[in-house]
Amino acid sequence: MSRWSDYLKNVCCHKMAQIKLRTFHFVIIFILMREIKTQISDESEFLVDRSQTGLTHVPKDLSLKTTTLDLSQNYISEIQSSDMLPLSKLRILILSHNRIQYLDISVFKFNQQLEFLDLSHNELRTISCYPTVNFKHLDLSFNAFDALPICKEFGNLSQLKFLGLSATQLQKSSMQPIAHLNISKVLLVLGDTYGEKEEPDSLQDLHTRSLHVVFPTKKEFHFILNVSVSTAVNVELSNIKCVLHDNECRFLDVLSELQKKPRLPNLTLNNIETTWNTLMSIMQIAWHTNMEYFSISNVKLQGQLGIRNFGSSATSLKALSIKQVVSDVFNFPQSNIYRIFSNMKIQNLTLSGTRMIHILCPSQISPFLYLDFSNNLLTDTIFKNCKTLVALKTLSLKMNQLKELANVILMTKEMKSLQQLDISQNSLRYDEDENTCSWAESLLSLNMSSNILTESVFRCLPPKVEVLDLHSNRIMNIPEDVTYLESLQELNVAFNSLTDLPGCGAFSSLSALIIDHNLVSHPSTDFFQSCQKIRSMKAGNNPFHCTCELREFIKNTGQLSSDIVWDWPETYKCHYPDPYKGILLKDFHVSPLSCNTTLLIVTIVTSMLVLAATVTFLCLYFDLPWYLRMMCQWTQTLRRTRNIPLEELQRNLQFHAFISYSGHDSAWVKNELLPNLEKENLQICLHERNFVPGKSIVENIISCIEKSYKSIFVLSPNFIQSEWCHYELYFAHHNLFHAAFDNLILILLAPIPQYAIPNNYHKLKTLMARRTYLKWPTEKSKHGLFWANVRAAFNIKLTLTSDYDDAKTLESQEI
Repeated sequence: MSRWSDYLKNVCCHKMAQIKLRTFHFVIIFILMREIKTQISDESEFLVDRSQTGLTHVPKDLSLKTTTLDLSQNYISEIQSSDMLPLSKLRILILSHNRIQYLDISVFKFNQQLEFLDLSHNELRTISCYPTVNFKHLDLSFNAFDALPICKEFGNLSQLKFLGLSATQLQKSSMQPIAHLNISKVLLVLGDTYGEKEEPDSLQDLHTRSLHVVFPTKKEFHFILNVSVSTAVNVELSNIKCVLHDNECRFLDVLSELQKKPRLPNLTLNNIETTWNTLMSIMQIAWHTNMEYFSISNVKLQGQLGIRNFGSSATSLKALSIKQVVSDVFNFPQSNIYRIFSNMKIQNLTLSGTRMIHILCPSQISPFLYLDFSNNLLTDTIFKNCKTLVALKTLSLKMNQLKELANVILMTKEMKSLQQLDISQNSLRYDEDENTCSWAESLLSLNMSSNILTESVFRCLPPKVEVLDLHSNRIMNIPEDVTYLESLQELNVAFNSLTDLPGCGAFSSLSALIIDHNLVSHPSTDFFQSCQKIRSMKAGNNPFHCTCELREFIKNTGQLSSDIVWDWPETYKCHYPDPYKGILLKDFHVSPLSCNTTLLIVTIVTSMLVLAATVTFLCLYFDLPWYLRMMCQWTQTLRRTRNIPLEELQRNLQFHAFISYSGHDSAWVKNELLPNLEKENLQICLHERNFVPGKSIVENIISCIEKSYKSIFVLSPNFIQSEWCHYELYFAHHNLFHAAFDNLILILLAPIPQYAIPNNYHKLKTLMARRTYLKWPTEKSKHGLFWANVRAAFNIKLTLTSDYDDAKTLESQEI
């Protein structure tokens, strides 16, 4: 039903703007419309809005389910039965602000559920009635009727609550068809030519609780219409122009007739153009009637105010409201006006939008309970040292020129009964160095919004305040040393510069918090623990930083119902970091692991341990270290051989390698080592086939080592037990290790314990300790890689000297 509510507000507000009706009237109409609206089921409602779409006729494509149809502000000139026939469920029809000139109500004979019909602001001149339609709301106002458009069939509208009429002529007989009806509200708009043929008592047979008469605009009031309808408790009169001498103003005669009425609780006057003296005469008449509430709005005053005694006699008046006053002259003592208003013996006084610059303190103890001086030019001097407003409960000074909060605090000190204070939309600031903090102890509701207050205001607040409004100020934080407000229930700090949600340490009873449109990025995680009495919160439209710290706030907020957290989740969005910007908080998710440092460290360490254990197991299972070591040695051997100059390698070389081994290992050498080396065209030197006969063994060993590119030692427990192997290694150690350390290849055929190696084999111990040897693998699958590493040591082409050259060289050395 919210759509229908919005429409009613718009329609009523538009109409009020045109005839400048005051808010009180709007509320009455809205309440009346709501009574109709609440009878419509939410489940069956179907609204269609085609307003302001340039239509010239009723559209044919409307749904058969339509219950509410808005065709206002178009160019429709007629309504036909075929337009309404399909809409059997239609209950509300809005056709205001069109160009309809004729209406036959029989077009609605198939719309038996139609209750609300608005045809105001058209060009209607005649209507043709039909007896079957039973309206609750019928508005024919602001049209071009000459006579009142009241058919005899209107007498059957037993449920009619609102009736809007317009005419240029009023006749008492025209009211007869509806004289027996009890209508809640009647709106009567008189045309521009009204008054030429006038019957003063034409409204006397009307039975209504609320009567609103709109007189012709821009026309001197010369009417004699008697508006004192016996049943009316609310009378509203609009468009009153009376700028002649107050003795000649016919409107005063109309008001005088109201004095004869035994009881008229409410009188409202809208759009008045008159003089100061006439206005005071109007107020004096109202003062001496039986009315209780008198409202005047949109007043244009001329001339000067003569000195007159308003009088202080008793009155039935309880409330006087004067709003939106414009005056072209102020060259008279304004203190007379201030004195008249301040000394009135009434309970409620509203002077709003009058550009009033001051008001006097009542000279005696005042009965004022409610004062509204909003939208004026009042300053801090108002009610200074005033001790006569002891009964005042509500005071509104919003939209004035108040500057110093300290002065306002002193003003309230003497108001012993003050409960509600509105000082919003001023330029108030508070300097805590002034040490002025003596609020009225009775103050329960304080509105200081739209000022220039800072956080210092929290150090001086009424001790018993229950409702505090500080939105649209310059508050950056709520200090820890704030005034303890155990009674504060509602706090509004929206549109400030707060960076965090306030705790409830000083606000133990806080149940409602509004803190939207601030700079809250990381709300405190302990807010909900601190403020356990919160029943309503609005914290959207803040620049939330969607990080780990926000998870707890999102969790706690998401668990609350929408009745507690307003606008969730629509206005709660991420502002930072950029990848999350614009995302609703409810859709922001982050892994708990990335937000818990301890858990993250434990997880990483555990994962590393598991990985290390897995790698270790795989290494042991597949003997991966051996493969890696062999690959490393292969790579290093290739690098070393490529770095040795070719000339140096070719000098006096006859063999690629000399093999030193124990006789007990000869089977492995002949069956494994030699075949794998010689198939690569490598020249291998062995003692049993390459030692020169006639030479000593030592000489042959030295000669073979010198003439070989590499020396291969097949190490095993048998090797270190062989005396000749010991000699061979000895000569290699003393002659080759110093000059060509990289020319030595150690192959560990079988493991040799360190303790078994003789002490004079210290170089061998060092080499084996550094694991620079190639270990013969027992697994056949690893043999290929082993031989690849051995062959890598010979990955270079050598131009070896011939045997003849070697023999000649040897013979020359012997000679």
